[in-house]
Amino acid sequence: MIVYALLFSQVFSRIDPERIHHLTMRALRVVEAVPGLSALLRRVLGPQGPPVQAFGLEFPGPLGLAAGFDKDAVAYEALGAFGFSHVEVGTITGEPQPGNPRKRLFRLVPDRAIINRMGFNNGGAAAAAPRLRRPRRAVVGVNIGKTKVVPEAEAAADYVKSTRLLAPLADYLVVNVSSPNTPGLRDLQAVGVLRPLLTAVREAKGTTPLLVKIAPDLADEDVDAVADLALELGLDGIIATNTTIGREGLRGDPAVAAETGGLSGAPLKARSLEVLKRLKARTGDRITLVSVGGVETADDVRERLAAGATLVQGYTAMIYRGPLWAYRINRELARRP
Repeated sequence: MIVYALLFSQVFSRIDPERIHHLTMRALRVVEAVPGLSALLRRVLGPQGPPVQAFGLEFPGPLGLAAGFDKDAVAYEALGAFGFSHVEVGTITGEPQPGNPRKRLFRLVPDRAIINRMGFNNGGAAAAAPRLRRPRRAVVGVNIGKTKVVPEAEAAADYVKSTRLLAPLADYLVVNVSSPNTPGLRDLQAVGVLRPLLTAVREAKGTTPLLVKIAPDLADEDVDAVADLALELGLDGIIATNTTIGREGLRGDPAVAAETGGLSGAPLKARSLEVLKRLKARTGDRITLVSVGGVETADDVRERLAAGATLVQGYTAMIYRGPLWAYRINRELARRP
């Protein structure tokens, strides 16, 4: 932890964050390429507590890696070996796309936060499908989104294309309608639009568990409406929450804070927990809830589980706390559940 903190402050923080990300992905692919290395790391760094049952699957622990890190499903085995109970890849779109122009990823170090406007940069569903090989050790969720150039009226068909290619290869499938970086995407969270979209995906997914991921910026009544819709359609789960467009209370550089995009990390903690509690109150035990947003410590994981989550995800905290972040949380959870 101390060594990584020094490296981050003296080296990593001085390098463009997207470049650091690409270097990290290269290193992870090296880990995957060395025979037996991922398996060895998994034995040493993996979750130590009892397994978690969720939507018909068994997870070795509650803490997983949120979507956004492994956008193209190229390093999920290595990522899973660093202590995550599951890895959610994507967001993957029906067609390949480069995403938004650079610079599109920004650090707010005093806030332990990240702003991104990546724009679903990925190689598309057809390219990702061969990489979602079986058998595999990692539990892999696949997060799908709308191709930017596809008009809203054709969004359902775009999601269905990804579903048909990827659902048979996924342990669970997530419909992402909550990123702020694809124009019009969040409009799909309106129940009148979301119902036919989710219905179409549900009909195309086969037996793969289906979840929907929502934004923290929804009004409370809209959170309730999405919860009711998820129950009505028999979805397997809700992931709450994605990044926020809010900027309240930030202490970092105002020029960076003013960048457009989704904010993730510690500032999202309070609202993410609020949404989780509201969903739990609305749905009871009728649907699985996955909590993400501002999770940094083992106490944060415990708090989310106590508030009604079955699984918890993180991402930004690993950037600030290092590659052994999940391992340390797992160790603390095993010591004091």
